Parts: sequence; structure tokens; C-alpha cells
Amino acid sequence: MVAYQYKFAKILNVREQEKTETELAYKESVIAFETVATELYDLLKKKEDTVDAQNNQLKQGLSINHIHHFSNFIDGLQKRINKVQKEVMQARSKMNWFEEKLLEKSIEVRKFEKIKEKDYELFQQDQLRLETIQLDEISSLKFQNKEIR
Repeated sequence: MVAYQYKFAKILNVREQEKTETELAYKESVIAFETVATELYDLLKKKEDTVDAQNNQLKQGLSINHIHHFSNFIDGLQKRINKVQKEVMQARSKMNWFEEKLLEKSIEVRKFEKIKEKDYELFQQDQLRLETIQLDEISSLKFQNKEIR
């Protein structure tokens, strides 16, 4: 019996390796997105807390100097928030791009695996056919040997 050899094995291996690399890149992009999104959340929370603190202190009375200080601090936070929002959008875009690539690679690998499955089934059928032919030949030879004797 002949050992099965998939004719596209090298291509399948390359595609699987590409898929693995894309999976790693996707996971890294998810981590980067989560990091930047968490930073944005923290900044937004800090701004909200600062505005609440300012409003509470305004009710109790606050000097112009403190109001100016709060205003500058909130403006600085808002600038940082705007910058981080852009980073979040970029990280999300990158993550979505890698997700699409991962889906493409997964589909490609799956196609080659399906081809391999069908090819293996054909191989098995061919092997069974050859085995049947060999058994028929052996049976014929034995029968002929019995008749000759």
C-alpha cells in the first residue's frame, strides 16, 4: 500500500503559518486597542470627576484663581482626550483590518483543508480499488493453479 501524500502540503503549511502570524498580529492589535481604549476611559472619567469636583466647589464658593486652574486643567484633559480618541480610532481600524485578514486567511486554509479531505477520500477509494484488483488477481491465480493440478 502506498503512503498518502497531499500534493498541496507545502502550500497548506505556508497558509497555516500565515494564518498563525495573522492571528498573533490580530491579538496584538486587540491588546493595543484595549490599552488605548482604557486610557481614553480613564481620561474621560478623570474629566468627569474634575468637572463634578469643580461644580461642588463652585456651590461652596471658589476663587477666580481656582476656577482658572480647573478650566486650564480641564482644557488640558480635553486636548489629551481628543488625541487619545484619534489613537482609539486608529487602533480600532487596525484591529478591524487584522480581523478581516484573519478571516481571509482562515477561509483560505479551510479551502486547502477541504481539498485535502476530498483528495484523501479519492486516494482511499483508489487504494480500495487497487486492493480489490489485487485480490481478484490472486483469486484468479489460485483458481488457475487448482485447475492445473
